[in-house]
Amino acid sequence: MKTPATPEILLTQIGSIPRLERGTLSVLRQSARGPCGNFQRWENGRNVSQYIAAEQVPAVQQNLEAYARAQALFDQYVELLSERSRAERLAEVKKKRPPPPSSSPRKPKSNR
Repeated sequence: MKTPATPEILLTQIGSIPRLERGTLSVLRQSARGPCGNFQRWENGRNVSQYIAAEQVPAVQQNLEAYARAQALFDQYVELLSERSRAERLAEVKKKRPPPPSSSPRKPKSNR
């Protein structure tokens, strides 16, 4: 049985990913050494396109898969931390609720 993940465990798993890249890799053509590709990504607000030789395609694919894995772990981290934060906030509200005011405070009648 798996132990439930905690935000701290997820951060450790994210930190253990040695390399990653964000972008997309498209196969341009097949060469004798394998597929050559076009690697596209955003850098400084611009689309950057880079030719990837057949020898580099497996490494770029691994880096892209690592990015997808890191993104999934980060999404889990955000969800768990949000749940924890929400539970703590609601527990504080329940603890510090002020006593209810009396139903109708009466003013003393004046004697005339």
